Amino acid sequence: MLSLSSEQRGPYTVVKVAGNLDLITRDQFDQFMTKARRHNSQVIIDMSAVTFMDTGCLAVIVGHWKKLLTGSGSLILAGPQYRPAKALWITGLAYRLPLYDSVEEAVASAEAITPPAGTPTLTPPGGTPTLERP
Repeated sequence: MLSLSSEQRGPYTVVKVAGNLDLITRDQFDQFMTKARRHNSQVIIDMSAVTFMDTGCLAVIVGHWKKLLTGSGSLILAGPQYRPAKALWITGLAYRLPLYDSVEEAVASAEAITPPAGTPTLTPPGGTPTLERP
């Protein structure tokens, strides 16, 4: 059985996944991710409650990751556990995809590298900082 839900956390849509990601649930997961990706180009997948993941669903994640990167978006995985999601490590994708221990860490890390509106973002040589305006 698979449970999917989403919520907005700062600039991110967080997709919460609970249960098995396998051949039976792959299409359901793919459709849900397509809606999430169309709603927001900044997506975090909360995998902390995933009990099993096969390579077919890993391919779904990689496909959405590529589509988001192409459109200047991002995909972050939060809370993946080794045993149910070991395909991430076996394939080496755990070293390529952004992974965080929790959704909170992922959001905090992203906020730390995103300067707030109105802060200096570029100092031209010999010039004054330009400001990013909201």
